[in-house]
Amino acid sequence: MTEPTTRSTAEEERAQRHTGSASLSTAPREPQLPQLGALGMARWAWRQLTSMRTALFLLLLLSVAAVPGSVFPQRNIDAGRVADYLAQNPATGRWLDRFGFFDVYASPWFSAIYLLLFVSLIGCILPRSRQHLRSLRSTPPRAPARLARLDEHVEVTTSLSPPDALEAARTALRARRFRVHSHDAGTLSAESGYLRESGNLLFHLALTGIIVGMAVGHLFGWRGDLILAEGDEFASSATTYNTFSPGPLVGDDAVPGFVMQLDDLDVQFIETPGRSFGTPREFTAHVTVADTPGAPPREADIAVNHPLVIQGSDVFLLGNGYTPVITVRDAAGQVLYREATPFLAQDGNYRSVGVVKVPSASPKQLGFTGFFLPTAEPTFANGPVSIFPDAQNPELALSVWEGTLFPGGAPQSVYTLNTEQMTQVARDDGQPALVRLKPGQTYELPGGRGSITFEEVKRFAGLSIRTDPGAPVSLVSALLATLGLILGLTIKRRRVFVRVRSAQDEGATGPRATVVTVGGLSKDSDPGLAAIVHAIGAAVHDPDAERTDRS
Repeated sequence: MTEPTTRSTAEEERAQRHTGSASLSTAPREPQLPQLGALGMARWAWRQLTSMRTALFLLLLLSVAAVPGSVFPQRNIDAGRVADYLAQNPATGRWLDRFGFFDVYASPWFSAIYLLLFVSLIGCILPRSRQHLRSLRSTPPRAPARLARLDEHVEVTTSLSPPDALEAARTALRARRFRVHSHDAGTLSAESGYLRESGNLLFHLALTGIIVGMAVGHLFGWRGDLILAEGDEFASSATTYNTFSPGPLVGDDAVPGFVMQLDDLDVQFIETPGRSFGTPREFTAHVTVADTPGAPPREADIAVNHPLVIQGSDVFLLGNGYTPVITVRDAAGQVLYREATPFLAQDGNYRSVGVVKVPSASPKQLGFTGFFLPTAEPTFANGPVSIFPDAQNPELALSVWEGTLFPGGAPQSVYTLNTEQMTQVARDDGQPALVRLKPGQTYELPGGRGSITFEEVKRFAGLSIRTDPGAPVSLVSALLATLGLILGLTIKRRRVFVRVRSAQDEGATGPRATVVTVGGLSKDSDPGLAAIVHAIGAAVHDPDAERTDRS
């Protein structure tokens, strides 16, 4: 009896080993993912770039990248403030300048963002446009079998025949600008709101147009800024502007050669005591312009937000300030310097800073730096302070330096004084020489260095002359973007289905009647859908019929 048992046990062991090996051989393998080649990686990158999520992210990134343009001074708007910032922050300013924070909108990283946004928008628009055209040519889908399962529905019993009920529903739907199609004799399918997608596409196309307008303006536009004092004349050319920023495709011959003289700068401030005291009320530059050299002059006015157009170029009034007329003489009385020197306002009361450089002085060059105060606080108890922006008590407060004005011959801003190789001039008692002058007064410099005279005060106008051929494109695109946004936000995409059947088919007795079921759905939240569904139901309902709402 033991031998069969032993044989049976051995057979069971062999069977278990066979079963184990079979189970091992049929164990599920891990999936082998396909390897993406260069073409696959390129296709994946393109799909990521042209997705709507990426486009929205780039649009947000573009708005964030524009923030430094409003935080830091920009060269194309106020080169003097940029130079002043670099002088006051030499360490951080050098790195900010290296990364383009003072010329944000022309920097490579800002250009890269809006170029990527442009490509992303094009990649989004093209497939969506094809899909939208197909949907415009297609018919609404068939009516579902159970309209009661839709978001909004109503069932009406009417004495109209099924064809008449469908025709009444068709008329009501078309009156509400639905596109209607009948797939069979007992149903209607209607759809509206195609302008919603048209508005979305128009919005994206308009954003592309704004980017194109910016690119056209950058490539073919130019900008020149200058400071023009009262009584001075300016002849326009590429070399006569204080700062000139041409586009990459702009030549010197694109700058119009007009001549302009600033006759008077009318500036008015509120003098009534209160919270608005000292607030500017009006800025108007009265100029005489000759559109071309030798042309008859004409008088014109330039005001804030009211530029002057000369040969297709817009002349904007960006700012104003004071240019004290300062004369520096040597010990023999010879004039070394006499100019209307612009001082840049630092606060609302026009406490202005400026620099006078006299490289022809000997034996050492002279430099003056300090403040112009339109209405000086006479005691200087809190330092040189102006208490009102108009020139009611003008005064100059300057310190005197001597040495090398331009170390190493390097160029520098006319609004800053590099004192690395200069020393402050002292009086006979050893204290620093501080100059305080009112119009008409003269200060004798210590040590027989000559004298400085404050002759008079003039105003200056900060003018910006620009040509931007992309501005009309950007303006039209902005208007179209607004229209597209309105269409996309106000129009709802709706589908309404109507199904009719005879009440006698369901075993009803009595007069012949038709059961009409109306159902509607929308792509998103739509408070007006229920009213439309009930209105279609009411259109096929007669006063004697029974009506049952199931919405």
